[in-house]
Amino acid sequence: MIDMSNVMLEVKELTTKYITRFGEDVYAVDHVSLKVEEGKSLGIAGESGCGKSTLALSLMGYYFAPLHYTSGEIIIDGRNISGMDPDDVRRSILGTEIACIPQSAMNALNPTQKIINLIEDVIQAHNPIITKKEIYELAKERFEILGLPAEVLQKYSVELSGGMKQRTVIAVSVILCPKILIADEPSSALDVTSQKMVIKMLKDLMKNGFIKAMIFITHELPLLYNVTDDILVMYAGQIVEKGTAKEAVFDPLHPYSKGLMGSIIVPESGLRGIKLAAIPGVPPNLKNPPAGCQFAERCKYVQPECMVRPVDIREIGDGRAYRCIFSEEQLRKAYNSG
Repeated sequence: MIDMSNVMLEVKELTTKYITRFGEDVYAVDHVSLKVEEGKSLGIAGESGCGKSTLALSLMGYYFAPLHYTSGEIIIDGRNISGMDPDDVRRSILGTEIACIPQSAMNALNPTQKIINLIEDVIQAHNPIITKKEIYELAKERFEILGLPAEVLQKYSVELSGGMKQRTVIAVSVILCPKILIADEPSSALDVTSQKMVIKMLKDLMKNGFIKAMIFITHELPLLYNVTDDILVMYAGQIVEKGTAKEAVFDPLHPYSKGLMGSIIVPESGLRGIKLAAIPGVPPNLKNPPAGCQFAERCKYVQPECMVRPVDIREIGDGRAYRCIFSEEQLRKAYNSG
């Protein structure tokens, strides 16, 4: 049983949508529920277009057209921010309660300003009376703790390498010590050495108390195994599996999670040598979603019932759950028979 006093983020049945210029609703986040405890990290995995980044935007309560809040609750350390005015969110939530490392973080820095000037803008937006000297001393201390030389503060982003840019964006994102950090594909487009440094930096943020909990978003399940405590697998805006990192990587239950693991190269012991197999088909068009299971048209275990009615998520204890009409025993039997 989770002690609610230690839950940093709780999301209940969150639904958000895009409204196209033709007035069509696209439900990119569909009744998503999750919890992240203090000191824990949660991974969210899924292929491109499954709703991971939209979920990140939604969790920050920062809605601007065409993204719209529909229903559900977002509770950060006991404070419900659901449906708050975006300007109020920017003033009192972003940066201090929750922060995000955006996709393409290497391009997030303004090339016409020094790094210290960007940090001054962030801090003074929340504390107008703080002096530039105080900001510099704070930034210098934080950067050095996170393994970044103080000289970076006086540089422009164009003077930094790709890995250094990524780490600088991370440092700027946590300068106000947010309770929750969302890292959206923070290691993409980096070489292996830079990826390792970024991952270490994210772990150090928790270790040094700069953040209290983290959500790590990627399409690589094996990467999450080495970074996060628990994993959610998303497909077509829905959560299709919940479990510990070990369960999601080594013992996935949902056919999509199983296919996701089978379609990527995994260096972990026990998974080497498994033949790669692509998931057939493409995700559904969420402007006109299927009546039944969102994964039905791509699932080799599909039954007639899957095509006609929505499938609820099935809780099987200890925080593990999956969205399928088959019981755990039926799924394991199907997988063992090939």
